Amino acid sequence: MNNEQRAKSKVKKIPQSLFFALCYLLFALCVGCSVNTLVANALTGDGGSTVFTGDSDPKLVGDALPFAIKMYEALLDSAPNHQALRLMTGSLFVMYANAFVQGPAEMLPSEDWRLREGELKRAKQLYLRGLEILYGALDLKIKGFSKAGSDEKNFRAMLAKLKKEDAGLLYWTVAAGMAAYSLDVFDFDLGMRLSEWGMMIRRAYELDPDFNGATLDEFLLLYYASLPEVMGGNKERAKEHYKKALEKTGGRSTGAYLSYAQSICVPAQDYDTYKDCLEKALAVEPDADVSTRLVTIINQRKARWLLDNAYLYFSFLPIPDDY
Repeated sequence: MNNEQRAKSKVKKIPQSLFFALCYLLFALCVGCSVNTLVANALTGDGGSTVFTGDSDPKLVGDALPFAIKMYEALLDSAPNHQALRLMTGSLFVMYANAFVQGPAEMLPSEDWRLREGELKRAKQLYLRGLEILYGALDLKIKGFSKAGSDEKNFRAMLAKLKKEDAGLLYWTVAAGMAAYSLDVFDFDLGMRLSEWGMMIRRAYELDPDFNGATLDEFLLLYYASLPEVMGGNKERAKEHYKKALEKTGGRSTGAYLSYAQSICVPAQDYDTYKDCLEKALAVEPDADVSTRLVTIINQRKARWLLDNAYLYFSFLPIPDDY
């Protein structure tokens, strides 16, 4: 067999689907900015947001997201002013860090504490990468937005310029920042932005209280319940948003059930309500809302773990013999 024949035989071994995927990626990386913008528009258009959140296989999505994120980053490098692409890329970083890095790390057994710490540090860095991209989108809308938080009067004026369609961008930006801070409360640079994020998430709620159904109510439940009063925490407001989240979802908000159990019931050492909330989360049918099916499945895994490990949070419960 000559060299030309050997080369042809090697080409034939490449699966056709992989060949086209590689061609598409090379095309997306090499073509001009105008075509990149067209691709970005297609990937961030209506309906694209449920490609991941509507799936029923967490492992499939978890394995696919890193490639998707890098593809979006490559497109963003060629179309840095594409706002929807910035929102999608930044939010994917937050989703991946939360569902597939931080979440699994928090459920690791105690003997894997080194791995747990390493994964939580990784999650923080992923949140920060998403935060930078999302603030970049806000800076494109309002010049200097990301640096204006220390001047409250000016910052409120900037927030007043935002419109209903900006609620999602505000939400994802705050979610990225607060998640990063929750993993390292000694990061004073992040801590200095808490009041700024509070203004942003409240403005998002003013603009569109029904953004993604009960998403903002679920977030504000956790926000008000987790912070001390001196930093803006308010248990009564947290309970109000808990009720609103359940009303808006017809009692199917697994996120609200988990947040209430962890942030309200555990500090109060109210095991009965804790158990009731988690059992209600487990009773939600994932297919009842296909747009949030993946979130429901992941939350139910966490609910089961929280029930099985309740002794870690309630001092009066017996510790298993094999602990």
